Amino acid sequence: MVNLGLARITALLKQTPQTWKAIHVAGTNGKGSICAYLTAMMRANQISCGRFTSPHLIEPRDSIAINDDPVSESKFKHFENLVKKRNEEQNIGASEFELLTATAFEIFESENVEIGIIEVGLGGALDATNALKHKCVTVISKIGLDHQSFLGTTIEEIALHKAGIMRKGVPCVVDGSNPKSVLDVLQKHADETGSDIRFTDSESDPLVGRLRAELEPHQRQNLTCAHEAFRLAYPQRADSTDSLASAARKMTWPGRLQCVSIENLTGRKEDILLDGAHNPQSAEVLASFIDKHLRPLNKPITWVLAATQGKDVTEMFKLLLRDGDSVAAVEFGPVDQMPWVQPTSSASLLDAASKCGIVLSSQFDASKNVLSALKWASQTAGGGPLVVAGSLYLVSDIFKLFRSNTR
Repeated sequence: MVNLGLARITALLKQTPQTWKAIHVAGTNGKGSICAYLTAMMRANQISCGRFTSPHLIEPRDSIAINDDPVSESKFKHFENLVKKRNEEQNIGASEFELLTATAFEIFESENVEIGIIEVGLGGALDATNALKHKCVTVISKIGLDHQSFLGTTIEEIALHKAGIMRKGVPCVVDGSNPKSVLDVLQKHADETGSDIRFTDSESDPLVGRLRAELEPHQRQNLTCAHEAFRLAYPQRADSTDSLASAARKMTWPGRLQCVSIENLTGRKEDILLDGAHNPQSAEVLASFIDKHLRPLNKPITWVLAATQGKDVTEMFKLLLRDGDSVAAVEFGPVDQMPWVQPTSSASLLDAASKCGIVLSSQFDASKNVLSALKWASQTAGGGPLVVAGSLYLVSDIFKLFRSNTR
């Protein structure tokens, strides 16, 4: 289960030096993309870096990268075993995420990285990643309603949890497009903490200005946060706009507005859109993208949808679905090292869709068979747009299908 608190991770890391500095990234949406942009900027400037993000897409070691390359299986196993042994010998009782966090920090140390780019797992104040010793910048991305059972029922309560990553004397970059009530909570906490807060404005960022036409609105906000964080961490490199623009342009982040081919799985010739949108705020971003790029084709969207138990699927479906669309509902499989994560039943998803006031053209209950959902959707869509959304764990299952199909 999710068990927030810093006592166990602190005990796990007691003998682990942290000679590297860190950029710590919290928020509801956009954290992973900000981490990916930052990694690209570091590599463009030949700065050695480690990256720790979650959840993993295929297996836990995907969460850890050195200089944008996934850590090797042998190195991951070595340090994972070392951390697990320490956990058992000292009877710490660490969670799977705490063990993974400690493994990442051990690997960063062994690789002598200059900087670690660390994504918060859940919340901020009590998240295992908040055991970082040498933060040079903190970042808080867009905040929305998610994980309310852990973080609070209002956006302001959630913001206060995220604010817990701030440190005295360490600048904090905040996505300035957040609601005023959120910005006020963060400003107040920064004042109390002694952190210098910087609210971003994507309209005035020179790097975003260079790439504006190529970016969606949320990508501009994320890139602005990353650029400001990079500028604060490496002020002497901040003017290298050409190399940073090139790096940002090439950045890819799997499972976010990603076009992929499923021809080898279903025979469909056209690419599909894969997006891990899993809360109302990210669904709104996806809906905006689809309204701009896919709806104008005047063909209904065929969806493959899944969701984690407890998510506000009705609100997400109201944002995403339109009359005439088709839906295949499916349940993602077991999540490695996170047995408490359970899918919403496919029948419940279809029930929620039917209650949105949307008239669907067709629907399919794929139960636990993701491949069956993709085949039905490919047949139903014909050459029309096909979108997979609702959960990063569904995205993960599709990547696993790709991998098993190439063996």
